Order: sequence, then C-alpha cells, then structure tokens
Amino acid sequence: MPDLSVYKENVKTSYLAGVYEDLLNQIAEMQKMKSDPQMLELAEEELKNLEIQRDEIRKQMDQILQNEEKEEEFPNEVILEVRAGAGGDEAALFARELAEMYKTYAEKSGWSFKSVSEAESALGGYKEASFEIRGVDVYKKLRFETGVHRVQRIPTTEKMGRVHTSTASVAILPIRKKTKIEIDPADLEFEYSRSGGKGGQNVNKVETAVRVIHKPTGLDVRSTAQRNQLKNKEKALSILKAKLQVLKDEEEAKKIASERQGQIGTADRSEKIRTYNILQDRVTDHRIKESWHNIEGIFAGNIEDIIETLEERVDKGE
Repeated sequence: MPDLSVYKENVKTSYLAGVYEDLLNQIAEMQKMKSDPQMLELAEEELKNLEIQRDEIRKQMDQILQNEEKEEEFPNEVILEVRAGAGGDEAALFARELAEMYKTYAEKSGWSFKSVSEAESALGGYKEASFEIRGVDVYKKLRFETGVHRVQRIPTTEKMGRVHTSTASVAILPIRKKTKIEIDPADLEFEYSRSGGKGGQNVNKVETAVRVIHKPTGLDVRSTAQRNQLKNKEKALSILKAKLQVLKDEEEAKKIASERQGQIGTADRSEKIRTYNILQDRVTDHRIKESWHNIEGIFAGNIEDIIETLEERVDKGE
C-alpha cells in the first residue's frame, strides 16, 4: 500500500487520494464478503471492478506527481532579461532586436509574451528590459540563451563605413513554483514611481511602478507593466527570488566545474555565447562551434535550428 500522505499533501492529488482511500475500504469489505459462500461470486466480480478503479486512480496520481517533477526541472514560465552592453546606442538597438527575436519565436511556439519593464534608449533601443514568457517547454527550449550576445555590423549612423562590435546580455530566469529561497523582509528596500510609456492614463498618474532592492546582494528588480502597485510588487518579488535562485545555482555549478568542463553552460551570464555577423550573414554559437546563415530570418524569430541543435548536443552529453 502506498504512502497516501504524499498524495494528500499535494493540492492536485488530494481529492484523488480520498477516492483512492475509499476504494481501499470498499475492497477490504469485499474481501470479508468472500468468506460467505453465497456472496463469493458477486464479491469476486465487484472486487475485480474495484481493483481496476484503484489501479487507475493510483496511475493518475503518479502521473500528476511525475508531471510536477518535470515542470519543476523545466518550468513553463521564465523571465527574459535583455541588457545593452558595450556599444552605446548600437548595443541598445541590438538588445531590442534580440527581444523582438525572442518575442516572435515565442508567438510561433504558442507561448505568451508580456512586458514586465522596459527602459528605452534615445534611439528606441533597450538599455534594459524584462519580459514574462509562459508556455509548454519554454525553459527547456530557452535555457541555453543565457549569456553575452555579440553583433558585428556597420551601424546606420556610421559615416565612414566601419564595422562596429556591440554586445547585449541575455538572462533566462526560470520561475519555479517550489523554491527554497527565503527572503528576510528586512533585507528588502522598495521604491515606487509612476510608470511611463504604454498603459493608459492611470499608469502614468498613479505610482504603480515598483523597484525592489535586495540589500545583501545589491540585486534590483523593476516591474512596471501591471496596472496596480500590489501586482507589480508581487511580480518583482517573484523575479527577485528567481534571480537569487540563479545565483545559488551558479555557486553550486562552480563547485563542480571540473565535472562539467567542456559542457554547454546554462548559468554564466558573462560568457560570450554567440556572434551575429551581419556582413557575412552568419550566426555562430561559440560553445558548440556551429554556424547558421540567413541572419534576417533569425532576427525574425526563426531560431528553431539553433535551439534544437543546442538541445541535441546536450542530449549527447557534449
């Protein structure tokens, strides 16, 4: 007999656990009835039906728990952060192009893509921006996008025709339902301001934007897209927990770095992972030394080949 407490403690299986327990009681009663010769045939037939129901309920509960474990490893919600690096306005424009690339890829994948906060440059690029992406296998697909992306091209503002190199960093933060990260409220500092940009008059008149600062680490998170302060606060805190979890994971990864040397990393945000060379119409992922052409199509969200190739290399243990 399984330990029913595991099923009872889980919200998704607690009802089924009650049904399972009731079936066990009915099976026990039928076992007693078998001792009566007149009831033996009826009891055996009913017992067979009850045992089929019991096994089916058990299978359902186990499947729910297995799905939860899988979702915990590869959650269906992430925060995408893009941040301009070296290159000034050109880097900010590149950061925006990357965000648009992931947005289109997300839409093609049937995922939702919502803004959390955006800080634009003078030319309309992103100094930094955060987006919430939800959908099946979203973290599993995007987890290898974390790192420094580099673009080499002649900017439209360049009069001498020189090639410029600019960078933007990407971070994919998984939002897990179960986390061991506990935050002491005394370690938090909140700032409130009016949200700018899209969202209507209410967003601009009321202090709905929230910035939370984690004093021990210096990490800060902004949420401006929600229509009220409380929701922005909740979103900022959930992202902060995800960032703290990533920091913890990075520390653990460094401890076993020798074991994973040569493997594709998923957490080092300072690692240069990919170069987009416009003049040569080539995108190169430096971790697996693989290149793809048709940059225009890639910036238009056609990154399936890159995503799938990275997944295949990881499955092979490379």
